[in-house]
Amino acid sequence: MMKLLLWCLLFVLSWPVAVVALVLYPIVWLVALPFRLLGRTVRVLVETALDLVLLPIRLPLRLLRAA
Repeated sequence: MMKLLLWCLLFVLSWPVAVVALVLYPIVWLVALPFRLLGRTVRVLVETALDLVLLPIRLPLRLLRAA
């Protein structure tokens, strides 16, 4: 909702800039999409690797807690 209000304000102040922003937004979103997907993939891989590294430490603690 806030983005819409800001765009309306920009449209009132300078409509050519608002129209250019409206046209460029989907293009920028499409260009950024692979980078966002890559970032999520790297985050999941790092979290998985961290879990695998910490597994030998956590397992004995879990076993001690359960006993």
